[in-house]
Amino acid sequence: MSDHDDYTDGDVNRIDDTEDRAATAIAVLEFCARQLADEPDAVEVSTRKVGSKVILDLRVSPDDMGRVIGRRGRTAQALRTVVGAAGARDGVVTSVDILD
Repeated sequence: MSDHDDYTDGDVNRIDDTEDRAATAIAVLEFCARQLADEPDAVEVSTRKVGSKVILDLRVSPDDMGRVIGRRGRTAQALRTVVGAAGARDGVVTSVDILD
């Protein structure tokens, strides 16, 4: 018997399965950020849930911030668009925050 067997849909005490629901979006963000970064081992993605939205927090090394954000934020906006599409595939509304 697993921890999830005691819970039913709509239960107010339901276990938060944010990472399970947003697995595709997390994988896409992590892959793209690692490809952009000079230090791919420094890339970290964490999740949190705010209402019905899943927020993906991206951390990269300080030297890679400019590469991930891009000129006028175009790379960051492209990341948000691609990750949003990946999340929609799993039925999750996502947002990407780039943290320093």
